[in-house]
Amino acid sequence: MTIYFYKVEAPYGCFSNFSPHSIYLNGQDWLTVEHYYQAQKFVGSVNERLIDLIRSAKTAQEAANLGRDPSLQLRPDWEEVKIAIMRAGVLTKFVTHVDIQGILLSTGDRAIVEDSPTDYYWGCGSNKTGQNHLGKILMSVRLEISLRSCKG
Repeated sequence: MTIYFYKVEAPYGCFSNFSPHSIYLNGQDWLTVEHYYQAQKFVGSVNERLIDLIRSAKTAQEAANLGRDPSLQLRPDWEEVKIAIMRAGVLTKFVTHVDIQGILLSTGDRAIVEDSPTDYYWGCGSNKTGQNHLGKILMSVRLEISLRSCKG
């Protein structure tokens, strides 16, 4: 049985990057994975000044809005690094917060899908044909954590 998630307040909402689970990564505290991810878009870019603004955003939605501004120039290697950046944030979140790590591990080997009606890259989109990269990252993080647990 596939596990679908999207909204933070819904079942499996902790899988969302908007969930209120802070992370410490690259020497800085981030309120959510969304804050971290959106800020990384501007590392080494002409808009690098936005990193602190995004990091200090009061909500994940505010951070997302700042980072998604189509008029802003992103770092030149963004397309090559964005999946690795997302994975680092997601892995850090689930290693840091053992309560939600347990939820992730409890999904066993079931498929995990971000049920976004609009995102065909990170989610499945409205017609379920999207690439589901966030779901794939969650499943790979689940496997990595479970393998770490087996090694003791």
